[in-house]
Amino acid sequence: MIFDDNERIVTGDFIEEDADIEIGLRPRRLEDYLGQEKVKENMGIFINAAKDRREPLDHVLLYGPPGLGKTTLAGVIANEMGVNIRITSGPAIEKAGDLAAILTNLSQNDILFIDEIHRMSRTVEEILYPAMEDFALDIIIGKGPSAKSIRLDLPKFTLIGATTRAGLLSPPLRDRFGVLSRLELYTPDELKHIVKRSANILGVNIDDEGAAEIASRSRGTPRIANRLLKRVRDFAQVMYDGKITKEVAKESLLKLEIDEQGLDMIDNKMITAMIKNFAGGPVGLETLAATIGEEPDTIEDVYEPYLMQLGYISRTPRGRIVTREGYAHFGIEMPE
Repeated sequence: MIFDDNERIVTGDFIEEDADIEIGLRPRRLEDYLGQEKVKENMGIFINAAKDRREPLDHVLLYGPPGLGKTTLAGVIANEMGVNIRITSGPAIEKAGDLAAILTNLSQNDILFIDEIHRMSRTVEEILYPAMEDFALDIIIGKGPSAKSIRLDLPKFTLIGATTRAGLLSPPLRDRFGVLSRLELYTPDELKHIVKRSANILGVNIDDEGAAEIASRSRGTPRIANRLLKRVRDFAQVMYDGKITKEVAKESLLKLEIDEQGLDMIDNKMITAMIKNFAGGPVGLETLAATIGEEPDTIEDVYEPYLMQLGYISRTPRGRIVTREGYAHFGIEMPE
């Protein structure tokens, strides 16, 4: 059975059900944006300096795991700068003409936000170079010997790029960003404050221990925390008195098959397969993918990072292995 990552509750990627809850929960000012203190502090300085000089903010690259608030932060920056923001994504810009149409419709000091910027085609990317550096657009009219190059001046704008895989950006594009900010996974305490803020906006009755229980299982990701809050709210409403306490959160998340570390049945299946079928490893990526019925890229990009961060699995030159901590989590004695 192949699992669709869009069906996972604990995926950091944006899924359709997030749309009706995320937009209303997104903060609009830096002071309301919880966590990422170092990024916030630096960004506040850059924004104030740009406003004092009455110039557009330098181009910004936001990178880090999915679900940490890159799109939200881009909206906050636009609000702080007092300018409009145009949102698109790398895969949506298929031709150079698509990007040209977007750029020529921007106003002075506007922000263009490109999500998944690493997925832009190289042809489109090359159009961005003069746009970012010289605020100009080079257009070729005609074909063959009669072709002419025309340079169109663009209004000064700020490009904010977001990516979960900064290593896939080409060096020429990466070097044109003046501000590079990495968003880190949130601590349980930061997530607890996010859960309480979201609960307050949604009108959900939750105590500190209930918020902490949800936060501890959210894999360091605000998007997952808000999604779990939404699911636990349903259990609290139907099966309990409507208030989310520690016990209500625990019972609800147990029914959703999410354990104390935020692992779901797919994570469990992957580690138990390594232990039972391969004595804990080492096991190659292709072999592991075939065993659990998943794509190798999905294992490498979606499942592995969090398990490695917890220290439950490790990559070696010979393949993946389950660590002593991984065995301990499942209550299995590690063989000598």
